[in-house]
Amino acid sequence: MDTMTDAQHILEAPSAPRQTRLQQLWGLFRENRLAILGLIIFLFFLVFAVIGVILTSGQEPVFNPAMIRLQEKLLPPLTRPDIHTLQPDEIPALSVYLFGTDDLGRDVFARMLQGAWVSLTVGFVAVGISVLVGIFMGGIAGYFGQAMIRFDQIMVSCIMLGGAVLLALGETRTGIGILVAGHAYIFFSIFSKRLLSGRNLPRWFILLHRGAISIDTIIMRTVDIMLCFPTFFLILTVVALLPASMYNIMIVIGLTSWMGTTRFVRAEFLSLREQDFVTAAKALGVGNLRIIFRHMMPNAIGPVLVSSTIGIATAILTEAGLSFLGFGVPPPHATWGNILSDGKRFIFDAPWLTFIPGIAILIVVLCFNLFGEGLRDALNPKLRERG
Repeated sequence: MDTMTDAQHILEAPSAPRQTRLQQLWGLFRENRLAILGLIIFLFFLVFAVIGVILTSGQEPVFNPAMIRLQEKLLPPLTRPDIHTLQPDEIPALSVYLFGTDDLGRDVFARMLQGAWVSLTVGFVAVGISVLVGIFMGGIAGYFGQAMIRFDQIMVSCIMLGGAVLLALGETRTGIGILVAGHAYIFFSIFSKRLLSGRNLPRWFILLHRGAISIDTIIMRTVDIMLCFPTFFLILTVVALLPASMYNIMIVIGLTSWMGTTRFVRAEFLSLREQDFVTAAKALGVGNLRIIFRHMMPNAIGPVLVSSTIGIATAILTEAGLSFLGFGVPPPHATWGNILSDGKRFIFDAPWLTFIPGIAILIVVLCFNLFGEGLRDALNPKLRERG
């Protein structure tokens, strides 16, 4: 009788609440102290950048990064301004040059505030572009990779591309004619299949509609070609040919850094495509788009998050390098890279112009790397199962 009572108590005892996947992720993540430190620094950097864009924008900003005070140039950090030689609107908001002044007497602290937002924007937008392109290309290569591209599709693509290039070069009539011919062949190909269905097809028609190369081969060989080029020098070349603009830099960095994300997503899709839940979804008649975005993408997003987190640090570092070489965000916008570039001429007379932005770039890049490493460990299924 006692044994029966004990068994009932064991069965009725409340079980431990099951943790959600997000709770498991946070539990593993917070065990990594360096990752937590990186997250804290990132949040501080985010707040610093948001406050910076608020305080340095508008007609009469609180901190004016473009205010020139030649009589106050190259002052060291924590120097108080000489109020007798300055106009009331030229006195810094804190009544002290927190990070000193540059060779034009501009407040370095105000310029660092403005540069934080530029660096954050470039990092997030560039990585956003690269992640979108990478997910799209990797998803197609992983899910539709075995599909073949026909000879006529390659031919029509070359014709349409040639017409677009001629239009861009100013050859309007020739370009429009080629584009019309390309569209005419597309309609001919669609209707000819219906008209010739069930008949003996001409040999040339069969040859044109034969598979030439798989989608996976085209995408992955494109990735291999892109990886053969040194990324920074490729970006440097493209930026030198384009007009100086922050938006051009973000787009160029994003369009030259999608290859890693493509490889991650393709590898995950190749493994997920053969899983039972995907086979069951296909058997139930679920569409390809729903299978990709509802069932496969949530399972493949882990490596992409880690890659994008570390990619933000790389994008910030790339923008700083471009600005240091004079190909970055043009004036009057201040970035940490062009502050560093302006200070290299005064490395011995005013070393703070080099050390302050350099140390800031180092800390921010390090925090993103630490956060990314911690996120990678937390998303590791072996660690999650062990926990």
